[in-house]
Amino acid sequence: MKVDILTLFPEMFDSPFSASIVKRAREKGLITINCTNIRDYSENKHKTVDDYPYGGGAGMVMKPEPVFNALEKMEIQRDSRVIVLCPGGETFSQQKADELAKSQHLVFLCGHYEGFDERIKQKYVTDEISVGDYILTGGELPAMVIIDAVTRLLPGVLGSNESAQDESFVTGLLEYPHYTRPASYKGMEVPQVLLSGNHEEIRKWRKREAIQKTLLRRPDLLEKVELDKEGVKMLKEVRGELTP
Repeated sequence: MKVDILTLFPEMFDSPFSASIVKRAREKGLITINCTNIRDYSENKHKTVDDYPYGGGAGMVMKPEPVFNALEKMEIQRDSRVIVLCPGGETFSQQKADELAKSQHLVFLCGHYEGFDERIKQKYVTDEISVGDYILTGGELPAMVIIDAVTRLLPGVLGSNESAQDESFVTGLLEYPHYTRPASYKGMEVPQVLLSGNHEEIRKWRKREAIQKTLLRRPDLLEKVELDKEGVKMLKEVRGELTP
């Protein structure tokens, strides 16, 4: 996958993409990440990238010329996804990450001020994405979040495909609890079923724990997930146990 980032602050991406899973993915050649400074494409001698909005109002708007100039230099293909990070966009989700992970080329436009001139969206943008119902200074942090979430889904990035398949939101449920050695620590014990070696019982325990955790913390997710007969039975049992 090729990722291009248009930003006013390319230095913000140096550290996050030079460590951990994203770093390893880059070293393996599974993903290339390029940062472009929007100011480099300004047509103004002062490298101005923003201006007052037509019609008045507070704040400044990012001008179309620098962004158009930068995008015209890139190899934008018909199947490229050009993404603008903005509060009014589609809320980012695991399903969206799965969708983007199937693309060969992602372009992220990191805005500032009051956002981009609308003509940029009309001409190039394929996706408008928000990472939540709150306001950040710019689009750089959301871009980092999305790139990290997408990178770990690329084939060969994680050590095991099961690592991604079992994570929260992938199945529609929150992930079950995890334990490691020692089996007993400061009076706290690892559930005996995990030490039993009975893989079927472990599977059932994990599934039930995931359902219970989701019911307690994110019951809204249960309205969307399709549980099998076993899952429906477990949910009924858990609800019965939690009801006074």
